[in-house]
Amino acid sequence: MKMSLKKFATQIEEEVLEDLRLYAKSSKKSISGLVSEAVADYLQKVKVRSAFTNAMDEVLNENEELLKRLAQ
Repeated sequence: MKMSLKKFATQIEEEVLEDLRLYAKSSKKSISGLVSEAVADYLQKVKVRSAFTNAMDEVLNENEELLKRLAQ
């Protein structure tokens, strides 16, 4: 399945860009492919972290009284 690509501009630290270029060359992957993969991975982690935090808050709120008694 071919992905639809959209061009955009951004800035990156010079050292990071050099490391990215070297890695892309050594792994025979494109910079755009690596950036796309990295951003997708980051966004997935953020979504999971957010879902976990929300679930944790819900459990803590539902069991607030019990947790207070256990802490004594």
